Amino acid sequence: MSQNVVNQNNSLPENQDDRGAEFHFQALTPDLILDAIESLGIYPETGLLALNSYENRVYQFRSDEGLRFVVKFYRPNRWSDAQIQEEHDYALALAAEDIPMAVPVVLDGKTLHYYQGFRFTLFPSLGGRAFEVDNLEQLELVGRFIGRMHQYAGQEAFSEREPLNPQILGAEPLAWLKQSELVPTNLRVAFFTVVEQVLAKANAIWARQGFAAIRLHGDLHPGNILWTPDGPGFVDLDDARMGPAIQDLWMMLTGDRAQQLMQLEILLEAYEEFCEFDTRQLALIEPLRALRMVHYNAWIGRRWQDPAFPMNFPWFGDDKYWEQQILAFKEQLFALDEPPLSLIPY
Repeated sequence: MSQNVVNQNNSLPENQDDRGAEFHFQALTPDLILDAIESLGIYPETGLLALNSYENRVYQFRSDEGLRFVVKFYRPNRWSDAQIQEEHDYALALAAEDIPMAVPVVLDGKTLHYYQGFRFTLFPSLGGRAFEVDNLEQLELVGRFIGRMHQYAGQEAFSEREPLNPQILGAEPLAWLKQSELVPTNLRVAFFTVVEQVLAKANAIWARQGFAAIRLHGDLHPGNILWTPDGPGFVDLDDARMGPAIQDLWMMLTGDRAQQLMQLEILLEAYEEFCEFDTRQLALIEPLRALRMVHYNAWIGRRWQDPAFPMNFPWFGDDKYWEQQILAFKEQLFALDEPPLSLIPY
């Protein structure tokens, strides 16, 4: 993927720094991971396969009973225990509604476990292949399940999870970037000028849209959907928040405007079999994209002391990267001035 495009497989970052977390993760040795798992009375038969996760540490294994599990160790200082538990409870509630959500394993009535200063959770390993976003039959089925998810989501609100809004996802990471020394001196004026312009337009559009906030998956990009023999399987509620329903839909729109309109029509037609969609929220797609772009840069910067980040994002400190970001934000500035996607011709 191009460096000047937001990596949709990365989680949305929170508004806290995690000083010390990188050193904490260095203590997460294979022996400690195995000891933590065995403390729950589950005994791995295979080695640990590290899965693609930068924010947390996630491993797959098979137990001596032939069951495949994923164990997730949470990054310190990110979510509170209450916020994690609310995520777990929501996943279990969705699964009880026959929505195919990966749910934590309940052991002795608990889903969140502790071992030598680490918090961790077990999940059954979902087998499946990648969701094909350009497969219209798959897209239709995904839209139907998101509609069912949102139908249930709107019945209650999160009490612990942070909301999705321009302050938390835009203003705060921008302030952090300004205080940091990440942006090269010769590019700071150009970079922060265009980012401020982008956020000003995004905030203005956001303020004009009155929408009902619901419980969201929060990070529903195609990489968080697996295709199983029974259809889609949704994973990773790590970024569950309150916000507009469109957040769980817009990251599945790809290609040019005509392609996106076709995908949107298929998604919403299936979605509305179960849940009404407020089409005014389509105006939030580009503001949400803008917020994600700002947050992406702050997320990498806040995690830079974690050895996994310089290794996986070696280009982050180069002038060329920030020059590409300036161009990307300029393009986003124009996108915010374009008419929003609409199923009604202008």
